[in-house]
Amino acid sequence: MGRVYDATWGRGFAALYDSFFKSVEEAGLRDMRGELVGQASGRTIDIGAGTGANLDLYPADVELVMAEPDPHMARQLRRKVAEADREAELVEAGAEALPFEDSSFDTAVFTLVLCTVPDPRAALAEVARILKPGGRMLFLEHVRAESPGLARWQDRLEKPWRFVGDGCHCNRDTVATIDASPLRLERVERDKLPKAPPITRPLVRGSAVRAVA
Repeated sequence: MGRVYDATWGRGFAALYDSFFKSVEEAGLRDMRGELVGQASGRTIDIGAGTGANLDLYPADVELVMAEPDPHMARQLRRKVAEADREAELVEAGAEALPFEDSSFDTAVFTLVLCTVPDPRAALAEVARILKPGGRMLFLEHVRAESPGLARWQDRLEKPWRFVGDGCHCNRDTVATIDASPLRLERVERDKLPKAPPITRPLVRGSAVRAVA
């Protein structure tokens, strides 16, 4: 289960990813990441960890696992972890099939990932499986616009953007998908992704919890 990674564009996209996002990170995204992942506690999994943009932002006392299915991204992530001042376990696995036992994590994190996951419903069900009862999922995702006009443009441009963005769907209603999942939405804040194209600017950040039986 998972994406089919293009051997040429996928490699190039991974190589250029940090450069693409440098101005966005500096314009406020890195602060948003830090505020979000700073809420992590206990055993934590960063799902779709990419090149490791969140790595040095987690609290020092979390037991960190970073999962990334794209082999090109994972190669850069492995190098970044090797050079970091903190320990992290790396796993090459997609969000829909995580190689961990039930109820084995306190926190799960998605940052700009659910737009790209092939099956977000399956990914959220998998998160609910690996979280302990009362465990939290933290998310920061660009989403379908609330404005009907912008949403129509997202629909029109979804296919070309998916190619440019290496599988990114710009028109996903991620909040609705989380709300329909086994997780319970706890908090949702609407924001904007700084210095991003209009079709990827609408942003949400928040948390959801696995219900205690």
